[in-house]
Amino acid sequence: MQPEPVIYIIDDDEAVRQSLEFLLKTAGIAVSGFESAKAFLDVLPEIRFGCVVTDVRMPEITGIDLLKRLKEVRPEIPVIVITGHGDIALAVEAMKIGAVDFLEKPFDDDHLLAAVRSALDKEADSVKRNAEVTEIHNKLAALSNRERQVLEGLVAGSANKNIAFDLGISPRTVEIYRANLMTKMGANSLSDLVRMAMMAGILESAGKTR
Repeated sequence: MQPEPVIYIIDDDEAVRQSLEFLLKTAGIAVSGFESAKAFLDVLPEIRFGCVVTDVRMPEITGIDLLKRLKEVRPEIPVIVITGHGDIALAVEAMKIGAVDFLEKPFDDDHLLAAVRSALDKEADSVKRNAEVTEIHNKLAALSNRERQVLEGLVAGSANKNIAFDLGISPRTVEIYRANLMTKMGANSLSDLVRMAMMAGILESAGKTR
């Protein structure tokens, strides 16, 4: 089961931080506040599914520096930056680095909640996709070398007879390998195999080797 998401509020202004915490808690969203980017980074290895909302202008470690750090070590965590009036250049820089959104002060409460929920939805999709890719790689690891070769031929668009010729086996044998790998991969159709191959990066490598 997916853990309950937590919104991590990082702002050196205590009044702003407490106001955001109250807003999110009132909306039924779990929240944890930090007075500095350093305080947050100290516990980063322990944090779970969630979203970071950080001010841009903070002493020592700025919101931009924090964003860069997160993209290096925890790129799956969405980051929303809060900017003051006249900080549009910083907001644009943050978006280029990988922030999912930015809010310019003063912002509407509903705007913040909408931004947070959108970020959480995107992260949930990312987590789900990563789990699916991991499962696909586990299934690929269970294939024999010959099944893997047939798979690469299929996703490259080759017909059974061409795969058979390339591998020096009969078309009937290719059909057997194809049936086996469909079962092992849990694929219902060739389109399923192609989708899995794309997610695992096989489609690109198969195309380059042919």
